[in-house]
Amino acid sequence: MEIIKIGMADLGVAKPPNRLRTTGLGSCVGVVLYDEIKKIAGMAHVMLPDSALGRSSEINIGKYADTAIPKLIKDMESEGALCRNMKAKLAGGAQMFSFLSGNDTMRIGPRNVEACKEMLAQAKIRIVAEETGGNCGRTIEMDAATGILQIRTVNQGIKEV
Repeated sequence: MEIIKIGMADLGVAKPPNRLRTTGLGSCVGVVLYDEIKKIAGMAHVMLPDSALGRSSEINIGKYADTAIPKLIKDMESEGALCRNMKAKLAGGAQMFSFLSGNDTMRIGPRNVEACKEMLAQAKIRIVAEETGGNCGRTIEMDAATGILQIRTVNQGIKEV
């Protein structure tokens, strides 16, 4: 069994017996897709909601919800998964800092979650589990054999969904 590490603004696909893991999910969102029929898992570590926020002409596809999720679906399909069989699980999207102003641009975590949900809805992929919000960092690990997502939250232990 190999653990495939997904970095920030990164994505990847795994088949059994391998697992996907990403760490450092604060305001970032870990999007996990799973085709339980083909046993193919995919994970994206989304940092920002919209690629329009990019400051350069070269966009890191894994960084934004609107580019990472379509790319992840495409990568999984190239491994044999079918979009109609995919289910999603989300983790992260915390509000890591409290701000006195009600400035929407500082709500990165909640905006990331909203953007990921929007992209999944467009792809007609149902969200079957979600552990988002709060103000704690998370590490997630997806088992491609079982489809179980293990979520480790700072000061709160481990949860499986």
